[in-house]
Parts: sequence; structure tokens; C-alpha cells
Amino acid sequence: MDRFDPRGKVNRALLVGVSEYEFTRPKHRDGVPGQLPAVAHNLAVLVRALERGGVLRPLEITVARSPRLADFRHSLRAAADSAEGLLLLYFAGHGAVPSAGDELWLQMRDAEVVRGETAGFEGAARFTNVLRILANSHAERIVVVLDCCNAGNAARVWEAVERPDVRRRVSVLMSVQANHRIDAGDADSPTPFTARMVELLTSGVEDREGEGRGDEVHFLALAEALRAYMSTHHRTERGEAWEPQSRTENPPVDVVLGIRAGAGRPVGPRAEAVGTGAASRPTSGRRRHRAFVARVRAAAARLWSGVVGPGALRLSAAAPHRPPGHAPGGRSTRRAVVVLLVLAAALGLVGYFVVDNAASDRSACGPPVELRLLTDPDLESTVRKAADTYLTSAANTTGGGCRRSGITVYGAGSAAVVAGLRDQSDPWQRPVSDDTDPQRDIGPQPDIWIPGTRATAARARSFGVARTYVTLEPDAAPFAYSPMVLSLPQGIAEDSQRDRTGDSLAGLRAKLARRDKSASVRRPDPEYTDSALLATVGLYGPGRADVGRAEGSVAQTGPPAPTAGDLLCTLPDNADTDRSTAALVPEFLMVSGVGCDRTTRTPRMAEYPDDVPGLTPTFVRVRWTGGDKDEAARDDAIRRFHDWLTGTGDTGENSGKEVDNGLAVFGQDGFRAPSGSHAFLAAHDSATGLISDPGRPAGAAGAEAMDTALNQYRNAKGPGRVLFLLDSSGSMAGLWQGPGGAPGILKQSLGGLGTQDEYGVWSVASLGRSPYAELLPFGPHKRGDAERALDRAAVKDAEADPYGALKAALDTMAQKGRDDDRPELIVFLTDDEDDNHLTAKGHLDELLTSARTRGVPVVMAALDSGGCAKGRPDQRISDASGGRCLDTKGDLVAGLRDEVARTGTGDE
Repeated sequence: MDRFDPRGKVNRALLVGVSEYEFTRPKHRDGVPGQLPAVAHNLAVLVRALERGGVLRPLEITVARSPRLADFRHSLRAAADSAEGLLLLYFAGHGAVPSAGDELWLQMRDAEVVRGETAGFEGAARFTNVLRILANSHAERIVVVLDCCNAGNAARVWEAVERPDVRRRVSVLMSVQANHRIDAGDADSPTPFTARMVELLTSGVEDREGEGRGDEVHFLALAEALRAYMSTHHRTERGEAWEPQSRTENPPVDVVLGIRAGAGRPVGPRAEAVGTGAASRPTSGRRRHRAFVARVRAAAARLWSGVVGPGALRLSAAAPHRPPGHAPGGRSTRRAVVVLLVLAAALGLVGYFVVDNAASDRSACGPPVELRLLTDPDLESTVRKAADTYLTSAANTTGGGCRRSGITVYGAGSAAVVAGLRDQSDPWQRPVSDDTDPQRDIGPQPDIWIPGTRATAARARSFGVARTYVTLEPDAAPFAYSPMVLSLPQGIAEDSQRDRTGDSLAGLRAKLARRDKSASVRRPDPEYTDSALLATVGLYGPGRADVGRAEGSVAQTGPPAPTAGDLLCTLPDNADTDRSTAALVPEFLMVSGVGCDRTTRTPRMAEYPDDVPGLTPTFVRVRWTGGDKDEAARDDAIRRFHDWLTGTGDTGENSGKEVDNGLAVFGQDGFRAPSGSHAFLAAHDSATGLISDPGRPAGAAGAEAMDTALNQYRNAKGPGRVLFLLDSSGSMAGLWQGPGGAPGILKQSLGGLGTQDEYGVWSVASLGRSPYAELLPFGPHKRGDAERALDRAAVKDAEADPYGALKAALDTMAQKGRDDDRPELIVFLTDDEDDNHLTAKGHLDELLTSARTRGVPVVMAALDSGGCAKGRPDQRISDASGGRCLDTKGDLVAGLRDEVARTGTGDE
């Protein structure tokens, strides 16, 4: 896992605590619920903890006490503009959500809630806009901490950010799960979440094995420790476990947030970071010099602080009554400086000045050319490692020790990049609307593009009469290769190497089915990575494919994983799934692994289909119209990096490094040579599940074949059908109101349904002969009409009959889908209080049989933390139907939203 250490960099922290509000209820009808005096204590203890932590210097911390919205925005932009290393935003106060639950509003001092059909939040910062401001910062890493009601709703906003480079830079820690209100605690002490967080920042976090506390406090360990403690010791206002949430992109980059009290504190500058912020390694001479300078500066800082006093370092402006030209401190300060220099000389530290002057030639270095490198998300980790290595290589260093160039690496979805370069080069340079903005959705205009295949570069070329503002210059051949493999758990893989090669994907899958009938195959999102699209080319096969059947063979609950790395990350979440699921992924990931690799991961072996094209990373020079201001210098920097990366140029004299070019980095990560027998670029002792020579590979993918497969994938699913069953029995009364109530949860899932989808809502409570009443008739609807129907829903003084309602729903949906293959889904949202109707008289067995034969997935969404426990009716019904079981032990709202979106054609 990559680790980002901000110490020694230009960091900023903005701590926002809103303890006082101008408009509160009941005095003001549109005010917030009340004052939050505990929040004032949060700021005081958090400032002390961060200062003691040694990552943020006192002058890098800004405190905003109960700011108005305009003041908050000004402070946020100032912090974002000045941060270069770590940018930390902390907010404590009231957090509000709209009825759809798809946004979080941070309410400032002047906050009001204007009620109507849709609530309007005045004086509040929309978290989406906060993320946009943060994303424009040059900070390498951004950490957001939210201590407020409904903080977990920020996860949905973070997940909706389409730019992977933004998600990769931003980590979010939220005090509580979505749609939950929390108690702020006593007025004389900090809020419970912040109090515990400060305690962990100060005393440290125990490692996962419980063997003690490490010196450094990292974001991921802090988030895990907070979740474990709060869920055990505190409850939300709904009486459920209080579970802090966190979001960080996979593979995660962990951030050092502090050093526990009493631990050693390394200080001084760290090597500059490229992209991830992973530290690059200077040459040994520079390392010694920098370490010496760091020790001197640290010692001088300690001497100054001890002699002059901590307050002296904070005096940055003349005091109001001091005559102009007089420095603060007078003779005492001058004496302190003399003492400081004498002590420094006694300690041998005066040598610092000699060393620093000797290094004055470095200060003459001009700023290096900054290159922007866009790559496929599956390749991003390896490309980033290569860029990190190149940063301090001899090839990137002048004779005077200056760096020639810096490289910013970022990944973006393959289909979006192809469309952006082919059709959107004009708005990429000059965005004119929110509808089409590649700068926002993909990233800055690249100088270099490394797609997963050379065919992808061909797909991105503009043809026809439309004007284009970009020119692509791909290399004639790729510089590396990785075959696509069927990564199988060792227990269900073929025993002999011969049986793992020389067959088509369909043949290998047929043999897998014969060995294990319960085995399944998964593939990542074909719109996001080239490797997943190549897998889809092989999955559909040549000629007129039965795309619906092919997609059904790799179907899964929830949306597909974005990348192959994400897919391999998520499989171990369930041990049974990990042991029985094959993954279509590029071979190199079985060598380099993924950032979330675990010791409990099932060992895997690779099978090599001979009809699935492999990855062929290709270097593409990207030129933009009007982007020739520094063309000669940029061309030279790109040429040097190109030659180093592809192994076609001189890596520099006497580099003395084990890694002399980019191919060595790609070799370490498991890539092969791009031609000939495709031998591994480096030996791999750990690659026991791979075959060195798997035989003749599939031919290279063509641009037309990839475009055809992508279009077939997009058209594979027509409009969906969803039938919602809403438990309206009397026991639901306490789970009905607000965005976290049952109708509100269903509202939040409607964004996944488009105008062509058909859906309806049944109210499930037995008042007469029928186990349900129609709340919204089945058919296409505008979202507003559906939400108003849910607003009219009411709890009835009756029990629910889940058996009767589910049986009727399965019959109804099977009848509607008998003449087509449109995706269908049944959702039953319930508190499980009337499960006795399911288990009586053999009803459950009858229902399970119907669920297996009808072919309609059922999502059982239980407003109960144990609803999906093994053997419970909810879990058995969802498994039998091929659906998914959700309960409040996880993020039920997000899971339900995903399931509905997978069936529908909506925008969310």
C-alpha cells in the first residue's frame, strides 16, 4: 500500500466548528435544531492534537469559529490555494440532507431551511461544491473529516465524482453512517466522535494484530479504530450502532496524520511526490545533505522555541503600539539569537551554513517542465511507479543536478477518454457547459497518453468533417504486454498446465462448470478499462453473439467493479465467493497484486484463453492546438521520458541504480515483452500460479471489434422493471419519517430509474383479502410523481403478510417478463416484524421454490441489523432468487440504490 507522509511539505488545515447559529428552532421556524456548544470544545482539543502531532505546523492551521457561509468559502479557497502537501478540512456542526438523501449540506452560522416540496438550504455549503473547491487545489493529498448528523451521506457525493484522479487524492472520514442523527454530547466537553478521534491522534492506534501502538497515526487505521470504538460504545438517535464511515479510492494511499505523543518525530523535507505522493528517493549524497539540513533546522527550531518562547514565532505583523521599524522582542530577541548561534556553533551546527551555501548551485535550478500523463485505470499504479522512478533517475537530471521534468499521473475511464479525445477536444480546452466538461470528468489536457491497447488510440482518432483541436501520435508498437487470464481459485483450477492453455474462453468455462457447478465468473466494467473491454470481446466471441446470454453468464449483484484491481479486492469480502469465483483480469495483477491484498486471499492460478486479446500498453504523444508556447522544451522532456520508459534510449551515465528504465518497472509488476515469445520482463519467484510460456496468444484487438463489443454491451439491457413492496404495517411507525425512513429510502433509489423504465409500489399491510394495496400503478413515471405517491404512503394499523405479497409479486413480474429479456427486480423493504407469516405452514419453502423458478431477483432490504444473518428468511429468499440481501449492518441505502440502478436506465 502506498503511504503519503506530508511532513516537511507545505500543508494546510482548515478547522471549521459551528457552535453558534443565528436561526434556531423554535424561535425561528426555518432555523436549525439548536445550538451546539460542544463543538467549541472540538476546535480547542483538535488544534492541540494536530500541533502535537508534528505533521502540521501551528501557522499551517486555520480555525474558523462559527463562520457564515461566505466566510467559510473564502477560508476554504485560501486553504486550497496555498496547500501543496496535505490539505485537511474538518467540519463540525449541523449537517442536513434533502429528501432524496443524495447530498449533504454543511450548515454554517447563517443557515436556514426553507421548507416546501423540496427543502432549500440557505447559508449551507453543498458538499458537492466543497469537493469541487478542494479538487482545484494543488495539494497532493486531501483529507476531509465530517462530524455532523448525516455525515455518511457525503459518501454518496464522493462516489459520484467521476474523475478517478480526484477520488484518488481525496479521503473522507465521516462521523456516522448515512441518514442517521447523532447526539452532540454535553455542553462542557467535545462531541463524542471528535473526542475519540483526538484521543487516538494523541495516544496512537493499535495495529491490527493488537501488538501495540505504532508511532505514526494513519488515516485508514484511524478510521478503522473509530468505527470499532464508536459502534461498540455509542448509538445513533434511532438506537442503532453508531458506525463512522470512510471513503478512499482503491488501491488506497494511506496518509500520515500525526505522531503519537512520546514517539520520535522525524522532521524535515520529504522527497517530492509524483501523483500518489509516494516518496521518491534522492541519490545518496542528496539524501545525506537533506537529512543533515533537516536535523539542523529542527535543532535550530527547538533552540529558538526554547530561548525566545513559542509566542515569538507567531509574531508576523507589527504590534499595534510598536514604532515602525522596531522588531518584536527588542534586546531580548537579539540576545536570544546570539545565544542560539553560540549554542549552534558549540553543537557543530554552524556547518549548516557552509553546506547550504555549497548547495547554492541547486537554488539556480529553474522550474522543471511539468508533464501530464493520462493512463488506463488498470495501468495507473504501474505507470505511477515508473514516473516515480524516473523522477530521480540520471535520465531526468542535468549535469548540474537539476531536475528536467516532473510528471503528474492520473487515470480515467477508457470510454470517456476515447470520447473526449475524439469528439470533445474543443470543450476540453474551453468548457462551455456543465453537460460536457472533460476537464472535470477526465482531468487536465494530457501531454502523454498510455492506453491499454494500441487499438484504443485508433478509436480515439477523429474522423469526418468535425474540427478537432488535438493530434495523437501513437508509437508504432506497444512497449509491454500482459495476456488476459481467467484467474481461478486454486481449489477449482485445472491441475495440469496443459489443461490451462490452448482453449477458448468458452472451452475453459465449460471445463470449470464441469468441475464445480457453483463456480461463477466475473468481469470488471467494460466502459472503464481496456482490459475489461478486451474480456468482453472474448466473452461475446466472433459473429452474431447472444449478448444477453453472455452478459447473464457474468452477472452479479450490484454494479461491476470499475477495474480489475477493484474486482480482485472485493472478492475476499466473502470467503465463499472468493473460493468459487473466477475473474477475467490481466495477468500482471497476479504478480504485482492489488493495494488491498489480504493474507486471507484464496490462492489463485491463471488459465489462458486463446481468443481473448491481451493488454498492449502504448505510448501516445498528445498535441493540442495552441499548446506550443514551450513546445521545444516539452518535446525534449517527453522524448527523454519516452526513451527511458520504453527502453529505447540512454538512461544516463553511471546511474548506479538497479532500475535503469521503465521496462524494468513494468517487469517488476509482472508485464511481458511485447513481441516474440512474450517472455516475462523480469523473473518472479512468487508467480507460482502463472505459466511462463502459455502458447500462442490471441491476436491483437482491433478498433472495430472493441467499438462493436462496447456498443453491444451498452445495448444489452433495455428499460427495466422494478416492483417495490413497502411494509406499511403498524410496527413500521418508528421507521417512517424523514430521508432515513422507509418511504425516504425508496425515494433515494428512484434516481436509478429512467423515463422508459416501468415500476410500481405496493403498500404491504393486510386490511382485507389482498396482502397489498397499490400505492403507485405499474408503468413509466416521472420521478416527482413517484415521490409524491410515496409522500402519501401511511402506516396502517395491521400486520404485514410478506408471504402473500412476495408470492403475488413474483407471479406478477414473471407474467410481465414472459415475452422479453428486460431486466426485472422486486424490492421488499421491511422491518421483519411479521416474519412469522413467512415461516408458518411451509410458506417459506413454497416461496423459495417460486423464487428459484420465476427468474426474478428479489432484494430483501431489512431495517434490522440482523435481517441478512445466515439462515434468516430474508437471506434465503434473496439467495434463491439470485437477488441481494441488505440490512442496516451495512449501507442499506447505497446498496439498494445500486441494485435499482443496475436494473434501470436512470442517470444515478
